[in-house]
Amino acid sequence: MDAPPLKKIAIEAEPSDLQKYEIITSVSCFSCGPVDTNASPHLASLVSAVLAATSSQKKSDIQAWEQVVTECEHTKSLVQGPPKPLESQTLAHCNSCDIKGNLWLCLTCGNLGCGRAQFGGTGGNGHGMGHFDASRHPVSVKLGTITPEGTADIYCYLCDEERLDPHLGAHLKTFGINIAGQEKTEKTLTELQLEQNMKFDFSMTTEDGKELAPLFGPGFTGLQNLGNTCYMASVLQVLFALPAFQDRYLGFGQHHLSVCKDTAASCFHCQTAKLAHGLLSGMYSTPTSSQPGAGQDGIAPAMFKTLTSKGHSEFSTMRQQDAQEYLSHILKLIEQKERAGGQDPSRIFKFGMEQRLQCVECGCVRYVKEPATEALQLPVPAKESDGEETVVPFDSCLGRLFGEETREFACPQCKKTTKLTCTTRFSSFPEVLVTPMSRFIQGSDYVMKKLNVKIAAPLNMDLSAYKSAGPQPGETLLPEEEASTASAEPSVDASALNDLMAMGFPELRCRKALIKTGNNGTETAMNWLFEHMEDADIDDPIETAPAGAASNDVDYSSFLDMGFTTAQAKKAMAQTGNNIERAVDWLFSHADDSMALDEPASSSSSSEGPSASPKYKLIAFISHRGTSAHCGHYVAHVKKGDQWVLFNDNKVVDVPDVMKAIGEAYIYFYKSVE
Repeated sequence: MDAPPLKKIAIEAEPSDLQKYEIITSVSCFSCGPVDTNASPHLASLVSAVLAATSSQKKSDIQAWEQVVTECEHTKSLVQGPPKPLESQTLAHCNSCDIKGNLWLCLTCGNLGCGRAQFGGTGGNGHGMGHFDASRHPVSVKLGTITPEGTADIYCYLCDEERLDPHLGAHLKTFGINIAGQEKTEKTLTELQLEQNMKFDFSMTTEDGKELAPLFGPGFTGLQNLGNTCYMASVLQVLFALPAFQDRYLGFGQHHLSVCKDTAASCFHCQTAKLAHGLLSGMYSTPTSSQPGAGQDGIAPAMFKTLTSKGHSEFSTMRQQDAQEYLSHILKLIEQKERAGGQDPSRIFKFGMEQRLQCVECGCVRYVKEPATEALQLPVPAKESDGEETVVPFDSCLGRLFGEETREFACPQCKKTTKLTCTTRFSSFPEVLVTPMSRFIQGSDYVMKKLNVKIAAPLNMDLSAYKSAGPQPGETLLPEEEASTASAEPSVDASALNDLMAMGFPELRCRKALIKTGNNGTETAMNWLFEHMEDADIDDPIETAPAGAASNDVDYSSFLDMGFTTAQAKKAMAQTGNNIERAVDWLFSHADDSMALDEPASSSSSSEGPSASPKYKLIAFISHRGTSAHCGHYVAHVKKGDQWVLFNDNKVVDVPDVMKAIGEAYIYFYKSVE
């Protein structure tokens, strides 16, 4: 694939190790010492094979990174010409130029063409692609990636995707190539991509070209990029800058390390305590050299990532993820692990919302409290065509969320279907308010697009105007007895619902998708919507059950297969907002609790807690560069005292002017102040 044009964004790639260092390879014998590589005709090839071999760690990284590659109709039904053994010199270089690497063999006719240039990888003139354009022969295999086990880089130009060829051995035999005798000598596309992401590094400068000053010491430790883990690093830097997390995991955590009898690799508190010590002690925040402007190595939270993402279909991989989804994931995990001890630092994010519903005909009202949540997802009132010069006022985002809307309603007072007005307000305020911005929307071509507009987020704000006043004198409440017998929809994740609606999906479809996918997050529901968009019943009303009854949409069979009872499954679902994955984790984490799992579920774990002041100041924000939440790069800005600090993986620098960066942020963190 041709390298995309680069845009100036005040960052530049640092030179690779090959450019910075002279690398010398030597061979030693354990019995007789150093050995000349020319001592044996086979030694040089053995040394090359050892250096080119893929280590077990690299194999693990590649496996975690790899996308799911499948067969296609073109590989399964490939039609070849008569057998045509190719001479060795025919396979030496591209048929159209002298390039000897990155060569692709057409499995239809045997043409050998060079591939497209790989960004940060090997060169190529695209003659393989040119052969496809002229012949329409769809499938090619990359020489040098073929193994005796039958694996190789296979590309279908008609699908424009990497594919599997179930008959690769037979297809190669047509050209006189014995797959059993092949040896891997070149990096696959996945390995090239992994290598590029692992080495992607930045030197950061101000707009006038000056290097930002690196910072060292307690609280200024960076996190190494383990391969597309900038989303995790940015979230963790913000969390561990908060006193509640420092007190819990740096103070108590270090005591836990000294007394814990569990295996450290599988103990959540051990891993979190180690991470807190690494980030906050300052022991690992030292310059790598005495040169001016030298950075730091930072720490590599590999064990923390492995443990906290275990079993998760996305976070356990090395693919780029959405920082907001990871924040939600880690906070839910902390809540589960800390529930028994009652010292949950994630409670500082909890707050409640309340809806006021009023029938437009009879004027009666109802106040409905929503389950406590930890993020206020704000819509961004902008269009796909708006560019970076567009500035969206923060008040416009708040107004879109807290504005009045009209819905259809079966009024129990009027005894008929009417319309009602609905407004949403805070029933309590959190100590730390998280406000993710809905920058990612569904474009006109049904592809997710990012809104690159600037948001005029304030350094200080007062949300008193958005506090619910509750029932007022003179208001007539809708009959409660009618509400108790009315049909009720299964609850959905309010944050995910707002995300989906901000993408342009109708509310009914969004609710249906979240219910059908067990409230397993925005992305899962979005995929369900795309898969069922043409269903005949997609816009049919959601099936409801009497209030208080279990929803028929919830399938408890997976819980029963694990040995849990239906009552236990229902309780776990109630404790986790009908999220199946979290419910399973909750059941296992409470298997040894003294309380009986079969007791009725309480809502204490999701209570909103005491209300904080509605006045806030900005203390941190996470920014994203790229076209999608699942590609690009994340960084975090954190305010420490009067100083703004940028955490860019293992780079930690002072930021003298943060105002421009604030407007480009994706997630804001505000602290309540008196």
